Amino acid sequence: MSIIDRFELSRIRRILKQVNSYADQMAAMTDGQLKDQTRKFKARLAKGETLDDLLPEAFATVREADKRLLGMFPFDVQVMGAIALHQGAVAEMKTGEGKTLTATLPIYLNALSGEGAMLITPNEYLARRDGEEMGVVYQWLGLTVAVGFPKTSDKEWKPAQKRAVYNSDVIYTTNGTIGFDYLIDNLASDEEHKYMRPFNYAIVDEADAVLLDSAVTPLVISGAPRVSSTFIGVADEIIYTLIRDVDYEMDEEEDNVWLTNQGIDKIENFMQIDDLFDGHHKDQVRSIELALKAHFLFEKDEDYVINQDNEVSLMDKGNGRVMQGMKLQAGQHQAIEMKEQVDVTDDTRAMATITYQNLFRMFKKLSGMTGTGKVANQEFIESYFMKVIQIPTRKPVIRKDYPDQIYTTLPEKLQASLEEVKQIHALGRPILLVTATVELSEIYSELLLREHIPHSVLNARNAAKEAMIIKEAGQLGAVTVATNMAGRGTDIKLGPGVKELGGLAVIGTEKMASKRIDQQLRGRAGRQGDPGSSKFFISLEDEVVIKYGAHWVHRYYDRHESKRSMNAPKRLRRGKFRRVINYAQEDSDASGAQQRAQSLEMDVSSQIQRELVYQQRNDIIFGEGQVDFDPEQLFRDEFNLFFTEHQPLTMDQLDRYILDNITYQYFDAPQGIDLANRKQVVDFLMQLADEEMTAKKQEFATEEEQDRFIRLSLLKAIDECWIDEVDGLEQLRQIVVARQFAQRQPTFEYHKEAERAYRQMKKEIRHMVLRYLLLSTIITDKKGKKDIYYV
Repeated sequence: MSIIDRFELSRIRRILKQVNSYADQMAAMTDGQLKDQTRKFKARLAKGETLDDLLPEAFATVREADKRLLGMFPFDVQVMGAIALHQGAVAEMKTGEGKTLTATLPIYLNALSGEGAMLITPNEYLARRDGEEMGVVYQWLGLTVAVGFPKTSDKEWKPAQKRAVYNSDVIYTTNGTIGFDYLIDNLASDEEHKYMRPFNYAIVDEADAVLLDSAVTPLVISGAPRVSSTFIGVADEIIYTLIRDVDYEMDEEEDNVWLTNQGIDKIENFMQIDDLFDGHHKDQVRSIELALKAHFLFEKDEDYVINQDNEVSLMDKGNGRVMQGMKLQAGQHQAIEMKEQVDVTDDTRAMATITYQNLFRMFKKLSGMTGTGKVANQEFIESYFMKVIQIPTRKPVIRKDYPDQIYTTLPEKLQASLEEVKQIHALGRPILLVTATVELSEIYSELLLREHIPHSVLNARNAAKEAMIIKEAGQLGAVTVATNMAGRGTDIKLGPGVKELGGLAVIGTEKMASKRIDQQLRGRAGRQGDPGSSKFFISLEDEVVIKYGAHWVHRYYDRHESKRSMNAPKRLRRGKFRRVINYAQEDSDASGAQQRAQSLEMDVSSQIQRELVYQQRNDIIFGEGQVDFDPEQLFRDEFNLFFTEHQPLTMDQLDRYILDNITYQYFDAPQGIDLANRKQVVDFLMQLADEEMTAKKQEFATEEEQDRFIRLSLLKAIDECWIDEVDGLEQLRQIVVARQFAQRQPTFEYHKEAERAYRQMKKEIRHMVLRYLLLSTIITDKKGKKDIYYV
């Protein structure tokens, strides 16, 4: 432990001592007196005290409430974790140390401000479980509590219901829910459909999974479908039937694939064209590239699964879970659907998007809990301005972590790990066998069935049974095969007689993409001083080794692969193999961090634009009185711009502009107007615009109705152009990554293009405001209700 860590813990222990000093006082209170503490705390805040001032008494209050209502009194190490969470740090607490109970203390304290406190988890099961179990404590103490999503997935809340949720003192929700709700809220067209208030305080459970592993893929809300390519099916057939190994090259480290000259010649001969890249076959080239990636870069049961509805569902490779509602952009999802011969969905436009980094940076104070955060301390600091504080365990960890066992080939590793399972299972010890992919978990399941070993399988295909499977995973003789989702957030508690046998045995079947995941998996055993063990089986065919291992490892594999013996797997014992595998995992970690950093850097332009546009929308929606906008000046500016851009101006151009942008009530061309005279042309257009606006004003009974019309027209123009901008930026994000292969810096290219696009969007918004104000139609029904129809 570093000097800085010791200093942090020393400071936290001093505060812990203050919390403990109130324990007897709180224990002596009646239920009524303890409940009344909330009122007193709020009154003290109103008089100028801070949350830090209240911390010792507030934590002692919740501690006593936890004891009375839940039968659990937070230990000192849990209070220490709670102090770190209140201070906006990532509290690293090992599995089984009670993070769920720990969170009740800082959540209560920060909810006292009335601005809201959230507990954000990776999945809905955990959020609902914790929200319902811990919620009784907050409610008993006088705070309002809500779970951020409906009980059934097919039910959708209305804005009023969501507003009630987000106005609660305490909210338990998921990272996906909060992200999509934020984006949807900022697509609202009026105050009635908005439901969020500014983000105040949040604790992110499994912080490394949410804030790091999920941070590469931005959240995207899609809308109206694009016109789909008619060539996508042909491109899939070309790749499937024509293209062989010599026709393409791959760079697995960069996740890129491209055709060789031989492959291009094949396709040109098949399509009977001279030059595929002459600029006249853009749709075909794009479809072929997407099909090429779908077949050779995206692996079934690793990058995606086919769900029960026969649909392609993306998988989070960091935790093995299905990413609900997420799709690949720019036609890639449709290419995968065509490859798998399932129904091809529409390729939709991105309407709103945000990265998790920028979403969580909006909280006034952010903290996190995880069992494996210290190895990513620097990235937490750089991306979220949070340091990681390691909280000591209540009891010493006695789990035995055995050295990795390394083999040359996958079959050798499978055989060796299966022998290990058979030996441990014969003792009656429960086993958690962890794989990196759904496919490998099912291979192990088949092997265990052949050995007549009963077991459960936990992967993305049966995530609904996760809690039930994990609940039984620590029982005598239990064998659980799982992807690295492995029940994160749920303790594996040992059944009767298991401790005496040695506890839970965790067997990892390969090095994971990050050292954090390895540590998380080891931590499934040995909770709260329980016995247990962990051991990893590795082969030179594992993905991390293939993608990030040294070249000599691949040459060694090529020389020895044909010599392997299925009867006696040969273990590689030399230190150089252990070192190269560790280096490969470190490179994988570094690559993941680099991707997240690039994603964050690229989103800077989007974030700046998003903040400006959302602020402008909110000013229009929530603005009091007449909207601060001068239509006449905008009209004059737009007419001047039209004149400048159409030189020399013809009468046909003028007529077309009037009918497309100002009025349909235009039948006779102006007489005596000099089309070369800017003032005459602009004045004539201003006259037509004034007549159109005067006619519209007569439709409104009050100035409030007229003001609402202007606000809606402004919002309609902003939203239409912003959706185009978001979709364009999302497409641009996909395109510029490929420019690095042309020795160009993708982030610089992205920002340059994004800045140009933003200038064009602002110009387009002004033009659309002109059209929506002048060409819109206002219809009043029999009841006096007015509807506005925009062109």
